[in-house]
Amino acid sequence: MTQGQAYSIGLNSIEHYTIEQWIDLITQNELPAITSTAKMLDKFANDDKSSLPKLSEAILHDQALSSCLLKVANNLQHMSVNKVTTVSRATVVLGIQTVKNICLTAKLVSSLLASNSLDISVYERLTKLMASSFYAGMLAKMMVPHYSEELQEEVYLAAMLYRIGETAFWSSGGEMATRLANYQAKSTVDFEAFSKQLLGNNFSELSKCLAKTWNLSDLLVKALEQPETRTDEVKVIFYADKLSAIIAKPEGCKEDYQALLADIASIMNISEKQLLVRVDYTRQQAITLLASYGAEILTEHIKCVPKAKDFTEVCHIQDNVTDMPSDTILLNGVLQLTALTKTNKDINQFLKVAMQCIANAYGINRCSFLMLDKNKSKVKSRLIVGNNVEPDAQPIIIKVKQSDNVIARVINLDTAMIINDYTEIRWQNLITEGIENIVCAGQTCFVPVKIAHSVIGVICFQIFTKEYKLSNQHFKQVCGLIEHLNLCLTMIKLA
Repeated sequence: MTQGQAYSIGLNSIEHYTIEQWIDLITQNELPAITSTAKMLDKFANDDKSSLPKLSEAILHDQALSSCLLKVANNLQHMSVNKVTTVSRATVVLGIQTVKNICLTAKLVSSLLASNSLDISVYERLTKLMASSFYAGMLAKMMVPHYSEELQEEVYLAAMLYRIGETAFWSSGGEMATRLANYQAKSTVDFEAFSKQLLGNNFSELSKCLAKTWNLSDLLVKALEQPETRTDEVKVIFYADKLSAIIAKPEGCKEDYQALLADIASIMNISEKQLLVRVDYTRQQAITLLASYGAEILTEHIKCVPKAKDFTEVCHIQDNVTDMPSDTILLNGVLQLTALTKTNKDINQFLKVAMQCIANAYGINRCSFLMLDKNKSKVKSRLIVGNNVEPDAQPIIIKVKQSDNVIARVINLDTAMIINDYTEIRWQNLITEGIENIVCAGQTCFVPVKIAHSVIGVICFQIFTKEYKLSNQHFKQVCGLIEHLNLCLTMIKLA
């Protein structure tokens, strides 16, 4: 058995890791390029000009890194008009700390984006967090324009790597990451509590230990280890991370957001109006630099500052509406899905809204989205919502190719099916062993999800009790909402 195989098995069988085990797994198995680059850069002192030629020579051994350094160098605002064409010139003009930050950022971005074997929901989490972290670094640097260039770079690095523990987890967490990505958190606090329960540690502790192991930044360690010190540098890191997170996903109340803007404007000694102008300019810079790093995929997650209505829309989507009539809940679902098409392209968000809406409207115990794989040979559970969701449940995997079962029929015939009693003779040949394990003694419904005319998966709705079942009319309403979901998914895909 190879080390990689042993790691993969261990990842799925150990319930909790110690922080040391997480560090070892991340450092040795999942992010070797980042680890080696961090160790290489640590050899060169930030204030030692004699290190510049040696650093240039080390970078030249990595053609991709050299090319990226030159692209980024020529896109930085403070560069001279003359184009930088050599690595040695870039190190002289930019300075050793800036070059080290560029190299580490480049390796971090390229290594994590190469994780294309991840579950789709995990990969989406990873790319969103990477974009938010990069933007946080840029915002932190923007907040300290009067600091020395060296300290500006240290603030940038600390803010960008403030969530390196969570970033590394999404890249290397295996089934744990998939489970956490599909957890239907009621709030950020709920998500953080569940992640700590699942991992056995929190992301902040993991970030701190990685920063120490890789010798990334003393300021980063201080910000994670002693946040109560609240020096201006630590405040800037905290503010930048929080602002970037809110821009990416407006939540909480708009008053807290306004208070954050006021705090940042105060520390910069400028007005809030001036601050918003600088934030917008920094956004444009971030988008340009991400393209230089070959990370265009992240640019769509660098959003404009939110407005008051953005907080209202998020609260509306998250409101508990179980005490409303089912017709009202379904209508709200239609309105929420329609509103999302104007602001969001995250398929998972559309699915969550539709599934939670139906669960609330009819007291569905469990709703699962079973997504077709690339070969259209099987479906695997990607999202689960409802009142009886087991966080530790094994993912549902059903073969649909060369197998005549109920899910295959739903996909191939593009038709919804409702099963009131799976023991009936008409289901005898369509309920295979795998499906028998997931259908319940109550009622199970399967409805196809499509983009244009192509089925991408099936939503499975389950009611566990025999005493209550969906009427035919209610089932038609469920199918109607899913049809609207399909139209919305088609719109955002073709936009």
